[in-house]
Parts: sequence; structure tokens; C-alpha cells
Amino acid sequence: MSLLDSVLPSEPTKKMTMNEPVDSSFANTTNNVVGKPINRVDGPLKVSGQAPYSAEIYRDNQAYGVLVSAKIAKGQVESIDSSALDDIPGIIKVVTDPKHFLRNPQQGTATKAPTKGAIEIFYHGQPIAVVVAETFEAATEGAQAIRVTYKDETEQAALDFAKELSNAHEVNEKEGSDKNAVNGDPQQGLADSPVTIERFYHTPNQTSSAMEPHATLAYWEEDKLILYTSNQMVASCKQQIMDALDLNKDQVQMIAHYVGGGFGSKLGIAPESIAAAIAAKELDRPVLVCMTRPQVMEATVKRSNTRQRIAIGCDEQGVINTLIHDSISSNLPDEGFFEPSALSTHYLYRGENRQVNYQQVDMNQLLSGSMRAPGEAVGMIALECAMDELATQLDIDPIELRRRNEPEKDPSQDIPFSTRQLIACMEQGAEQFGWSERNAKPASQLEGDWWIGTGMAASSRGNSLQQSEARATLQVDESKELGVKAVIETDMTDIGTGSYTVFSQVAADLLGLPIDHIEMKLGDSELPPASGSGGSFGAASSGSSIYLACEQLRDMIAAKVGLYADTIQLDNGQIKQVGTHKPSKTDTAIETVKGQAESIKDKISEKTGFALPKSDTSKYDFDGSKSYALAKVIADYDEQKLSAKGQIKPGKNGKSHRQASFGANFAEVAVHKVTGEIRVKRMTGAFAAGRILNHNTATSQCYGGMVFGIGSALMEEVIHDKRDGRLCNHDLAEYHVPVNADVPQLDVILVEEDDPYTNPMHIKGIGETAISGAAAAIANAVYNAVGVRVYDFPITLDKLLYEMPE
Repeated sequence: MSLLDSVLPSEPTKKMTMNEPVDSSFANTTNNVVGKPINRVDGPLKVSGQAPYSAEIYRDNQAYGVLVSAKIAKGQVESIDSSALDDIPGIIKVVTDPKHFLRNPQQGTATKAPTKGAIEIFYHGQPIAVVVAETFEAATEGAQAIRVTYKDETEQAALDFAKELSNAHEVNEKEGSDKNAVNGDPQQGLADSPVTIERFYHTPNQTSSAMEPHATLAYWEEDKLILYTSNQMVASCKQQIMDALDLNKDQVQMIAHYVGGGFGSKLGIAPESIAAAIAAKELDRPVLVCMTRPQVMEATVKRSNTRQRIAIGCDEQGVINTLIHDSISSNLPDEGFFEPSALSTHYLYRGENRQVNYQQVDMNQLLSGSMRAPGEAVGMIALECAMDELATQLDIDPIELRRRNEPEKDPSQDIPFSTRQLIACMEQGAEQFGWSERNAKPASQLEGDWWIGTGMAASSRGNSLQQSEARATLQVDESKELGVKAVIETDMTDIGTGSYTVFSQVAADLLGLPIDHIEMKLGDSELPPASGSGGSFGAASSGSSIYLACEQLRDMIAAKVGLYADTIQLDNGQIKQVGTHKPSKTDTAIETVKGQAESIKDKISEKTGFALPKSDTSKYDFDGSKSYALAKVIADYDEQKLSAKGQIKPGKNGKSHRQASFGANFAEVAVHKVTGEIRVKRMTGAFAAGRILNHNTATSQCYGGMVFGIGSALMEEVIHDKRDGRLCNHDLAEYHVPVNADVPQLDVILVEEDDPYTNPMHIKGIGETAISGAAAAIANAVYNAVGVRVYDFPITLDKLLYEMPE
């Protein structure tokens, strides 16, 4: 792209579509902040209470709403009796809107409203009204006192997954993130294989359990709706609000500066957002609706339960020729999402005969959707446990079995990998863990009252890129040591993953400024639209748009001082000339900035409004040793600031090359010989995810993924009463997640990798990669400890006791 094409009169925009590899990244930068383990820039705000969540925002004359939830699993609302609220002080109104209230939340990246309607009931816990009061306590009392009469059809509800398996139907592949696929002849290949294994695995419903509950503060300024909300994807959620309430884009503003975790449950809007907006409109005052913990677990997104069939055929040396992964998951009627359990099965191991097949069961339970590595988190439990069992059957080391089945290309599409570091991850992880010293024979190591076992599993998570946009502005700021600061703006969110920090590092490197000279503005739909946080694509997508915006600023600064963009270096607030320009076909317009063609130069000046006359460029006399203060150059502009945008789009690279992050999880467990209690003693994870922006935040993401693996393997399970659809463990007292006492020392290795096919920064997602395979490593360690294979997760002691060794 030439300077003439990329620079526009108002805000120049550097655009990139990933149609080919980007060879150089962070060229001519000297700060080298990217990659360093710097502390979170928003850390001081969080520990001092200055980083408020949406429920902590207050507006004058604010009222409080509490949702009223259905107490049946299927049926219709016949009447709502609010007479009992007359004697409760502070009650303002019971608000309901059968047409616009949401039946359930929405999926991530969707631009349309989720299914609406508050009359017909599809699951226990479905919101049907909101009680608004002067205080949260009064609203809570009112919501509990209200009486709802139903036409109850719970006896006809689908509440037992096992019983409904016979009604499984084909999935809607257009709405899913994976597709059914067949390569070769998998049925015949399985029949002809000298060695086979075929197993069924069951994984339960799970809930995200984010620290911050879903909450929305809504108020109207004339006909404009402003929402402080807890959402991971501001741009798409705004479109969902617009569609739900028939508003245009200028009538909705969504703000989510800080989000206390999401894990998929906040990818789309949830029922409290629309309830708050409708109540605020009716009352003409701000209304805050904050879900209780039980309501969060009953009426937002859960992970679907699954039944997965893994069938593998190989020769006597363990070389796989056939791999089959069939999966059945569940969701509400007429919902398109299905758990894409076989996402990594397509490409993780070799095999000319392959089958991936999905089916779905309609259930009267809350919405199933994307949660913490959707697909791989549960799919790799099945695949990696089956691989471990196959290794045992063949008497081959589990790492060696995987090594023998390393594909040269993606075997499902016959396309190359952009990079693939699975073997490196296994080798580095094995060395640090001490895998070579393991006792391979099951139930052979007893230490006191505890059986000791070790296990491993591969990890994989597909990498993707989403369209994103950002603005970068350099402006004079005398309060800063260098007299200038950069303001970065995008509606990308920070859900605890470190967005504020890693994006500040990117801008600091490219603009040659210290971290404290970067002001990061995130989480507001008035800012340029980004991908949002989810799918392990947030940092890559939003970060790339910031990268491009900063590169555009560098181009403009170079034009200002009469140099080529690839010959300037921004270092600690100074502009320096370095290196020699490498001409390309697209930079001929830049020549004019140096005064080599006055007629073309005049055209640039006319079009861009900022190309300089000779008298201005003569201020900057670079002789190889001189440098100029960036603040002084920015001050030469009329407004004493310079702005640019960056925009990234996915392109051909996503189809021409299989892009994925890879890793390996290792675990050691102890199982009590009498009680069957399982304790994870230690875990090691090695992960390759392209360039690492920040070793602290990346390591923390891996910690989180490995901890989730502990929960998924040993304790996390949503339990519904099969008689009435009630959620039995709808709080953190009964829905068990790992706590400090459950988590041992975790060791993380970040394997070096550079992937030019992914984005201009060469990065990939890492947090969900660490999740994938973590639970399987623990399950395989449990088998190694006591010789018991468990196919129904989580592995609780009752599933071990009767098969434990004497």
C-alpha cells in the first residue's frame, strides 16, 4: 500500500487482509517491550477499587431490578399476581414484556437478537418478569413474593439426556463451528485394522462460574439507550440489542470497561440486559438488574453434555489408518449451536480414513453455547484418553505413539500447517516433568495410603482471526516526561486476560514510548469495533488492528520529516534515521514527500491535507546522527495531535494453511487406597502459540486452563433434576470448581514459535490451548495410579471405589 493510497483527509487507515504471510514483525523498534513479563497496567486500579464492574456504576435516581424466574420446565404463563407486593416498602413496579423479553441469551458473534418471548416456558429458570424497587433488597423480596400461575407441561419436557438419545437428529451445520466430514472409507478401514479400540465417553453440562455475575445498568438519554453491561463482545452485542428493541446504531451505546470473567457465558447478551432497558424506559430512570448466582447458572449459557464415540484403527506398530469421532450434544429446541467436540480430531493425528459426525438432542434446559475452549475442552478428553488406552494396549509409550502419528499435512484437508510444534511441546514438557522416570505399569506405586500415577495428553486449539478496527492518536501532553502520549481506542474488552497490558506493549514498541505514556481505552461501543474477547482470537484480532494503526502513524511521521517509513526508528520519544530504504512497487508516492516530484507532491498535499511544503521538511535535517523529539514533531500539527486507524481482516491464509496452537499436559496424581479420593500433586504444561506478547499474562492464561482441566476431570458437573428440570447445584457451594487446596504447583513452558501466516504480530491464542487435553492428562494419570479407566466424567470417587486394587 502506498502512502498516497493509505493516507486520507480525516483519519488515514492502514488495512490488511491476511492473504499471504507477513515476514517482518515489529520492524525498526527498539523498546522491545513486547514479550517482556511486565505487570498488568490496570493492576493498581483493580487493587484500589478504581476498576469498577458494571454493577458498581451508579447513576442519580437509580432503581434496582430483580428477575422473576419460571418454576416449571415446560408450559405457559397464565397469570402473574403481584398483589403480595403491595405491602413491601420500596416496590416501584413489576415489569414484563412478553414480546421483547428474552427467552434465553445469545451466542457469541451473532448479530441478531436471541429467541424472545416470556409466555411460553422452555426451561426451569427462564426469566419472565423483573421486579423494580428503590433498593436491591426490596426488589429481591418482591421477586420472591410474586405469584405466577402456569399451564404446566413439565411431564412432557425432555429432561433426561440418556432417554432422549433415541431422538437425536442431524445438526444445522450452517450455524455450527464445525462440520460433518468423511475421508476415505472409515468403516472398512476400522474393520480391516489389525488393532482397534472403540469407546464411548460421556461429559456433563458445565457452567462458566465467572467471578462477576451478569449485570446491566440501563438508562435512556432521550431516545438513546446507554448500557453499562458485562459482555465480552461489545460490537456484536450492540447489534443484538438493536435487533431486540428495534433501535438503530445511533440509539445504543454499550460500555464494558472491566469484565470480571466470562469464559463464554458473556459472549452474547443475556435476559437481564433487555429487562433493564425496558424497565428503564417505562420508569424513565436508570435501572440496574444484577443476576443472582443461581440465576446466572439457571438462565445464561452452559456447556452441553456430550456422548462421544471414539474408534481408532492402526497397525501393530501403532500407526493409525482410521479415526472416527461421533458426538451427540444437547440444546434448547430450535437452537443451532452444537458442541464441536471433534474440532482438533480433524488434524491432530494421521489416518487416511476419517469420520466426524455430529447429532443433537433437544432438551428443556438452559441454552448450550460456547464455554472455555468450546469443542476441544471436552472433545480432547475423549480423543486423548482413547490414545492413552491404545498406547497401553500396544505397550507403547504414549508420547511415542503420538510421535508415530505425526502428520506432515492436515490429513482432513491436505493443506500444510502454518506451524506445528506438538512434538517440541511433548519433548520439552516431558523433560521438565521427568516423564522418563515414570512407572508405566498401572497400580504399581503405593506411597503410604496413596496410589501414585502419571499421565499426559496432547493439546490443540484452532487459531482464527476476526475483523477488527482500532484508532491510535499521538498528542502533546506536557504531564508526561517525554511531552507526548499515545491514546489507543477500540471497543475490545478485558475480561481479566490482560488486554489493557498487552495492547499497551504493542503500542509502546511501535511508537517508541514507555508504557506509562500509553493510554488504553477499551470496552465502549462508541470506539472503533473490534472482535471482542472470545475464541482465543481477541488479542490477535484487536491487537493487529492496534498494530496497523500504530504503523500508519509511523508512516505519517516519516512523511512529516521527509523520510521513508522503513528508515525511521522511534526510540524513547525520539525520531531517528536508521537503515536503508528497500524500494517496492507500492511506495512510489513516498518518493514525492522527499521532494523528488513536485507535481505529484502537490497532489498528495491536496488529497491528504498533511503533506508538507519544503520549508517544513527542512526543519528535519537527518545526517545519520541527529534525532528529533516526537513531541516537537506532533506539536507542529495544528491540533497538536496525529490520529490514524488500523483494520485487520481474515483472508486466504485461514484456508490455505491449518492454523492451530499446540501443547502437551503432564500430570501426577495420588489416589487414596481406601476412600478413592484423588489429589493432583503436580502438573506441567508446554504450549506453542506463536509470538508471546507478555510472558506473565500468557503464563497466567495457561495456569487458568490447567486449573480448569482439574475441575473438568474431577468435579465440575451441572446436575438437573430429571423430574422437574430444576438445577440442583445452582451456586458455588454446590457446583464445585477447583480452589487453592485443589491446585498443586503448576509449571508452564512457553515453547518458542513464530507464525507469519496468522497476523502481522505472528501471535496465536493460548489460554484455551492449555485447557484442551488437561483433563485427559489427569484421567490418564488416574488410570496409571489404580488401573481403572473412567469413561463418564467427572471422575468422582464412587466411580473408582468398586474397581480399586486391593
